[in-house]
Amino acid sequence: MAYNKILVPQAKNAMDKFKYEAAQEVGVDLKQGYNGDLTARQAGSIGGQMVKKMIYDYQQKQADGQGQMYQDLNQIKQQNQQSMK
Repeated sequence: MAYNKILVPQAKNAMDKFKYEAAQEVGVDLKQGYNGDLTARQAGSIGGQMVKKMIYDYQQKQADGQGQMYQDLNQIKQQNQQSMK
């Protein structure tokens, strides 16, 4: 299973923008296209920042009574498992 696969293809542009914002926040100069010259620490800091922001967003939605996200993620997971069969 590819973990870097976009689960919602329509969100690709938004996820790219999110990645560049996270890179800027942690002080990593991310270029368009190939970024194989990044260190593992730099790449990890970008991914870590993205996860941190996603968790924060999830917690905010839970606190605001918008708990649908968890159900949606489970539904996507089940669909992916079925398509892998």
